[in-house]
Amino acid sequence: MTRFHDARMQSSNHDVSWEANDVPRSSIFDDTFYTRSDGQAETAYVFMDGNGLPARWSGTANFSIAELGFGTGLNFLETWRTWIAVRSPSQRLVFTSFEAYPISVDDMTRALMPWTDLGPLGEALTSCWQASPGQPVAWQMDEQTELHIITGKAENSVARWDGFADAWYLDGFSPARNPDMWSPDLMQQVHDHTSPDGSFATYTAAGQVRRNLMAAGFTVTRRKGFAGKREMLLGRRQLRP
Repeated sequence: MTRFHDARMQSSNHDVSWEANDVPRSSIFDDTFYTRSDGQAETAYVFMDGNGLPARWSGTANFSIAELGFGTGLNFLETWRTWIAVRSPSQRLVFTSFEAYPISVDDMTRALMPWTDLGPLGEALTSCWQASPGQPVAWQMDEQTELHIITGKAENSVARWDGFADAWYLDGFSPARNPDMWSPDLMQQVHDHTSPDGSFATYTAAGQVRRNLMAAGFTVTRRKGFAGKREMLLGRRQLRP
């Protein structure tokens, strides 16, 4: 893997505890990093299918995904795995994730262990993470896939980002426990850094989050949530004259 930035990341300041079946839990937000039922399946249903992926990759030369909350890296790995399976030789994917509290490489390795089909990709990620776990970095994960990690509070770092996402994964901790990640200002920044007709998907259907996304300029749709969760949200940036 090629590392574009040579700066080393700082030591992790995100303590992780462990529930049954090695489900990681944030000590800062008192919430799990992914669903207790099946985090990989949740990624596929909520974030990928919610954004119309992988179908939207067909016929595109370049595609950009942005994410609020890198966490264990599971969303990226499942996306990368699917991307490898369907891409054509000329296509390129850039995945940018905003993360305020990077976890340690040991915690990342333990959190990803249940998904054996992600094994080689997970090893590639943890190898990069061990070398640089906490400053803005970009890695060429393979010839057609770039991963960018932008550290710091998302409400500041998204505003400074010069990119635009074709699809957003809104995966911060619960709005009740981490309200800053779902604030009106941040949802506006997400909208303003979305490509025309770009999309978002999130596991939450909290009323305030839905209203913030609509106020920012997204059309918002509710659909059945994952693993018994009643609803989730997805939507598109409105095309304006």
